[in-house]
Amino acid sequence: MIKKTKAAPTIVVFHLSEQTSSEVRRANCMKESIKLKLPTLLNDSPIVIQCHDTPDADAIASGFALYDYFLSKGKSVTLVYSGPNTIDKPNLLLMINALDIPLQQVAHEHNEGLLITVDCQFGAGNVSPLRGTPDNVVIIDHHRQEIFDIPRSEIHPKLGCCATLVWTLLSEDKSYAIPANVETALYYGLLTDTNNLSEIGHPSDKDMLDSLAPDLSLINRMKSANITLADMETAGLALLRTSHNAAFNYSVTAVKPCDPNILGFISDLAIQVDAVSSCVVFNTINQGIKFSVRSCIQDVMANEMAAFIAADVGSGGGHVSKAGGFIAESALRLKEPTLSAEAFLLKRVHQYFTGFDIINSRSHNLDTEAMSRYQKRPVTLGYVPTLALAELGSEIRVRTLEGDVNILASDDVYIMIGIQGEVYPIERAVFDASYDTTDAPITLIAEYIPRVYLNASEQNFEILERAMGCIANSRVCVLATPTEKPTKVFTKWHDAGYFAGQPGDYLVMKESDPNDVYLVKGDIFDRLYEAC
Repeated sequence: MIKKTKAAPTIVVFHLSEQTSSEVRRANCMKESIKLKLPTLLNDSPIVIQCHDTPDADAIASGFALYDYFLSKGKSVTLVYSGPNTIDKPNLLLMINALDIPLQQVAHEHNEGLLITVDCQFGAGNVSPLRGTPDNVVIIDHHRQEIFDIPRSEIHPKLGCCATLVWTLLSEDKSYAIPANVETALYYGLLTDTNNLSEIGHPSDKDMLDSLAPDLSLINRMKSANITLADMETAGLALLRTSHNAAFNYSVTAVKPCDPNILGFISDLAIQVDAVSSCVVFNTINQGIKFSVRSCIQDVMANEMAAFIAADVGSGGGHVSKAGGFIAESALRLKEPTLSAEAFLLKRVHQYFTGFDIINSRSHNLDTEAMSRYQKRPVTLGYVPTLALAELGSEIRVRTLEGDVNILASDDVYIMIGIQGEVYPIERAVFDASYDTTDAPITLIAEYIPRVYLNASEQNFEILERAMGCIANSRVCVLATPTEKPTKVFTKWHDAGYFAGQPGDYLVMKESDPNDVYLVKGDIFDRLYEAC
């Protein structure tokens, strides 16, 4: 399946003759798209690392990890936050004390050396200015970009937390080993910003999660100190004013300003109601709307619903049953200048439930007369026999931008690698009939190179390390037509879930197999297909 196009893709040309090259074996493609290298900042002194004015676990963890890095390099470094509010949440105080985090609240300006803002953007409304001009400032953040005049900015809004971005930067410097207390801090930053890991969407978040060895005892203590009596009261009041749609069995709940983690707590309660199959819980926070999504039915994947809600105004993702996202206030005002947050959420959720065509590949009634015949162009794709990855019958987990794909190793199943780094299984017989092998280089336009995790061991590696090239032949034709509405397709390979497309994407059906129906993104269909 051709998956959704990601912003700022990286073009990677992978030559089969270079499979042993360390350059092509980098941990993931996202690292290739990161321009900032921490060692380049070592010439600056002193260094001040600033969190936003209401530091949460992610901001504290991100700042602390950078603080430890620069301290290990012998730099003069300080970790600070500003603004009128003092940290008083029990879980954050426990985090700071237990992990020896030297976070200071300051009011004075910083006019010497380097200023690094983490989990926020210098000049934005949620961070007090500690210097008068943007020169010699670095931004490291995972929120939607709103400041554009800082040359040294690393902003990756598709990540679940800023801690992942910092971990990726730290991993680039092989001379630095992340200490245990920093690992625990980074883990807790990810945990809290992704609603107890339920809203993880980007594979780099998962890569960090797999690499860390946190103090789980301390993590559990911090989790147990996360909700106050006031938070419980907030949850109770919110549930009393829930909007419920009986036709589609969904609910939308507005919560007064509170710790975003409370949203997940409330949505976990709401989804247990017998008349609710999916729910959205939200509140307004600094410069936007934070929302949590839950689903307990096959026809609604929470991560896809979250992405739909946040389309063009923010970011959303997570898991099939649990997800969440953020809507930037500035983007919302441009899109819907007169709508309140609640009115916008109600509008988007209603559009979601009323605007989709749903197609089951095994029981569809497609109008094939209205579809045109196409064949694949001679574009070099990648493929890997599953037995080249694992022993017969072993489970293979392939990590992609769209989530983890689990495949059993078999002599009859190959894995295809599309031009955007998407992966999907293909029967060996279908592959032999549809593709010719080639020594030509595999070209990917991708933000992230899929990684293979062998569930029977701790081994993991980039799938391109075992990939070979193939080119579609002209012997197989498909029927295709552009979609007019958002479309969900349940494929023959993935009965438990679906793939979602937007208007202008192409609905494709194998001419030789009417049960093989899938979606191809409209912006790359012409790259891959031509008239048959």
